[in-house]
Amino acid sequence: MHGLDASRVMRRFGRSDNLHHADKIDEYSSGFYVADMVANVTARQHIGKMAATMHIVRLLMACLVAMAALPVGDSSARELTPPELTHIAQLIFHNECAGQVACLTSWNRGEAFASLGIGHFIWYPRGASKHFHESFPELLQFMQRQGATLPTWLTPTMANPWRNRAQFLAAQDVANMRELRHFLAATQALQARFMQQRLQRALPEILQHAKPADRPRLRRQFERVAAAPMGMYVLIDYVNFKGEGTDPRERYHGHGWGLLQVLQQMPDHVSGREAIEAFAATADRLLTQRVALSPPERHEGRWLPGWRKRLATYSNQFFD
Repeated sequence: MHGLDASRVMRRFGRSDNLHHADKIDEYSSGFYVADMVANVTARQHIGKMAATMHIVRLLMACLVAMAALPVGDSSARELTPPELTHIAQLIFHNECAGQVACLTSWNRGEAFASLGIGHFIWYPRGASKHFHESFPELLQFMQRQGATLPTWLTPTMANPWRNRAQFLAAQDVANMRELRHFLAATQALQARFMQQRLQRALPEILQHAKPADRPRLRRQFERVAAAPMGMYVLIDYVNFKGEGTDPRERYHGHGWGLLQVLQQMPDHVSGREAIEAFAATADRLLTQRVALSPPERHEGRWLPGWRKRLATYSNQFFD
C-alpha cells in the first residue's frame, strides 16, 4: 500500500473492524494517500499564513500603541558651550550656597535628607521615606561615567551614612565630610553638565505624562522659555530646584509645583524677557500654593523668601 497503514486508513473511514473493504481501500489507497497529504499540506499552509498574518497585525497594533505613548520629538534643549555651563554653575552655586563652600554639604532643618553640591542634590539615609526625588546617587553615577574619581569611601549605590541631621552636622569636620566637600567644590562644572543632562530628559518625560492634546502647547511653552535670554539657565535651575513635576509623590493635595505645572499654567504668546518673567511669576504662585498646602509641621513658609529671591535671578541674569 505504498507505505500507507491499512488500519489507519480504515480508521479514517470508521470501518477498522471490517476487512471486507480492505481490497477496496487498497485499490484507492495510493490516490487517497496523495490526496490526503495534499489536503493536509494545503491546510497547514493556509493556517500558517493566517497565523503569520495575525502575528504581524498584533505586532503592528503593539507598535502603534507604543508610538502613541511616546513623547513627541526631542528634548528641545540645546547643548551649552563650556563657558555657558561654567556661568550657569556659578549662578546656581550662588543661588544655593551664596558662594560658600561649607554649604555644599547641607542638611536643612525639617528635612529628612542631606542636600549636596551646587544643585543641593538630595541624599537620603537608609530606611528614610523618599517623598522627593533622590538625585545625589544619580549625580555620582554620571560623574563616574565621565571619568571622575570619587572619594574611596563613596559609591553611587550607598545610602547617606549619616542617619539624621544631628549626626550630619556633628560630622562637619570629620575627614570623610571634608573630603566630600572638597570633591564637590572641585567638580562644579561636571555638576552643571549633569543638570543640563537632566533638563534634556525633562521635556520628553513631561510630554510622556501629559495628555496628547496638551503636548503641542507644553512644547511651545518650553521652547519659548529656552529661546529667551538666559532661558536655558532658568530651565536647568528650576528643574533641579523643584523637579520635573511628573512624580506623583511631589504633590500636596494633588497640586504640584514642578516644571510641568509651571509650563501648564504660565500664559501663552509671550517671548523673550516676557516669557522669563511669566515663568517666574507662575512659579512664585505655585510655590506659594505649595507652602499653603504643606504639612504644618514642615514650616515651609520659612523657605518662601529664599525661593522668591532665586526666582528673581531669572530675569536679572544675561549672558555676555
